[in-house]
Amino acid sequence: MEATTLVAASILTADFGNLYRVIRKLEAAGVDRIHLDVMDGHFVPNLTFGPDIVSAIRRLTRLPLDTHLMIARPSEYVDRFVDAGSDTITFHVEVEEPREVKLGALARIREAGRSSGLAVSPGTPTHAVAPFLDHLDLVMVMTVEPGFGGQRFIVDAAPKMSVAGAWLRGRDADGQGQVHVDGGVNRETASLAGAHGADVCVVGSALFQRGQDAADEVRLVRDRARAARHMAERGVSEEPVRADRNDHHDEFDDGQPVAFGRTAG
Repeated sequence: MEATTLVAASILTADFGNLYRVIRKLEAAGVDRIHLDVMDGHFVPNLTFGPDIVSAIRRLTRLPLDTHLMIARPSEYVDRFVDAGSDTITFHVEVEEPREVKLGALARIREAGRSSGLAVSPGTPTHAVAPFLDHLDLVMVMTVEPGFGGQRFIVDAAPKMSVAGAWLRGRDADGQGQVHVDGGVNRETASLAGAHGADVCVVGSALFQRGQDAADEVRLVRDRARAARHMAERGVSEEPVRADRNDHHDEFDDGQPVAFGRTAG
């Protein structure tokens, strides 16, 4: 079966003064999903929004909503995000909640008919999600540190996608599990994401840069990721696009970090 890669638009750096216009723009650009970054000021230093905003966005679009909880106690809030209309809910494997509590939260997400996921930060080994694999519909590989938009794609984190994808394919003969990649994904890094098997590419600040055509960005990310994934699955090696590399040669430059609509200091 031909490899498929979807584009989820993160609205972290969008204009929240006019959500209707933001959603219409993203729909017109052809995104497949809306990605919602929820931050609590504890697990990550920034504070964004809660279930009420998710509910408001749910009323604005029929696109699937992928809610990414960067919060310290996700088990206490997953039900509220289910009620708000999230189609997938992902929280971080690194949160300091007991394994049984995390399993309970994942179970409640699935019992509500939604998809459950765990996110893995760049410094966390992939095997941290292994004890939860049978309870996951997706694994989200972070290629930036959680908490800010507009960061650089950390190349060293990319191989985690291949590992997670192999686990999910080994578990599901029908290939139901998905690998999402979040952080610094744009037209320049999409090939790298695709080569490592990303099913869903989360694209954020690249869609909201002044003078940038969002539809072009979506098309290029999707096409380049799909092409690289197809070649990788055929065993054909191709060097991914390497534009805008920094001096350390381990990250792609995606501009300055942005803290929920403002440039981080």
